[in-house]
Amino acid sequence: QVQLVESGGGLVQAGGSLRLSCAASGRSFSMYAMGWFRQAPGKGREFVAAINWSGHSTYYADSVKGRFTISRDNNKYMVYLQMNSLQPEDTAVYYCAADSNVRMPTTQAITYDYWGQGTQVTVSS
Repeated sequence: QVQLVESGGGLVQAGGSLRLSCAASGRSFSMYAMGWFRQAPGKGREFVAAINWSGHSTYYADSVKGRFTISRDNNKYMVYLQMNSLQPEDTAVYYCAADSNVRMPTTQAITYDYWGQGTQVTVSS
């Protein structure tokens, strides 16, 4: 069983930065691929970024590539999403997710079996 708690969301002006954190519990955390997804009002859940168990492989949606960076610290049971050059279209609830099936990360929400409660990110123009 894994519990995930996101933090770090807030209100920021366009061009600004935020760092989201995801605190994980569970002894097998270091074996899991982790992902960040987001959901804007009236839209479906969208893949943002993912990272493999070691942190050596990362994946990004085209819309955030070059602006967002995913990382993890297995010793601290933490996953991070550094978000730079934020734009109003980045406004959404951001969710941290874990895939406990010990495989390479995917971009499909259905493959992630543990989710946090989400943290709101609002970017003003």
